[in-house]
Amino acid sequence: MLRVFLKKVGGILKSNIYIKIFGVLASVGMLLILLGGALVTKTDSGMGCGRNWPDCNGNLIPREITPEVLIEFSHRLVTGTVGILIVILAVWAWRKFGHVRETKFLAFMAVFFLVLQALIGAAQVLWGQGDFILALHFGISLLSFAAVLLLTLLIFEVDHKFDADRVQIGRTLKFHTLGVALYSYVVVYTGALVRHTDSSLICSDWPLCRNDQFALPSNMYEWVQMGHRFAAALIVIWIGVIALHAYRHYRDQRVIYWGWLIAFAIVLLQATSGMLVVLTKLNLAVALLHSLLISMLFGLLCYMVLLVSRSKFIKSK
Repeated sequence: MLRVFLKKVGGILKSNIYIKIFGVLASVGMLLILLGGALVTKTDSGMGCGRNWPDCNGNLIPREITPEVLIEFSHRLVTGTVGILIVILAVWAWRKFGHVRETKFLAFMAVFFLVLQALIGAAQVLWGQGDFILALHFGISLLSFAAVLLLTLLIFEVDHKFDADRVQIGRTLKFHTLGVALYSYVVVYTGALVRHTDSSLICSDWPLCRNDQFALPSNMYEWVQMGHRFAAALIVIWIGVIALHAYRHYRDQRVIYWGWLIAFAIVLLQATSGMLVVLTKLNLAVALLHSLLISMLFGLLCYMVLLVSRSKFIKSK
């Protein structure tokens, strides 16, 4: 009986089930941090705990609970808890999967950007930051999320399941993959800038700022809003072109073929949710969905970059 039990325990440990659970929890937790940060911004709850950090209004646990206090304090609590999970995951993965080329780099980046986004958040509470600096907050959290997600995918050996270790990528797709991944960060930054400069509803219509007149933006807020719309439209077109290219030339490579088709579906949903944010006058559920979709898209694009870095280069396609 004991021998059977020990055999089962050995099988569980051999399958890496615990580190896989940690990876899933850390990835979901990092996503909650992203959405929590977006919720703090969209509900103007950033000063819910006053100019106090890490305590809230002078207390370790807030005594007076308001909606703003609840949102801000919950976000801090989730960030701290998930931060511990990510540090454990990073150290664990470093020791157990350090032989995999990307593991140590991703483990370091996950922790580094998590700490960096926490410090920027703390600096905003204690001293305040300009809008252009605050817009980096979401993007830095996104980098940490992408690192945790890729680390989790490595732990689950997704590459082997989808034959990603035998991928062959041509010069054209390599260029577009790296280009659109970098450009997606520009889209993310401009979107965050829209929120932090209070430019979300400066344009009451869609797709133009005002559909009854065709004119250039007349002030900084309109430039920020319309600049983000233009950037978003361009990434939809760009990913559409890449998806078409993958459909024509990479149907024999499942991870490339399905990866870009899914990316195109997500970016279409992302553009639709962005339109609905304006038309519903900043409906909170729609706005959070908008943040969720861009997080999913950025994570997927980072995985495609990982595939490019691993692939066998071919001149054609």
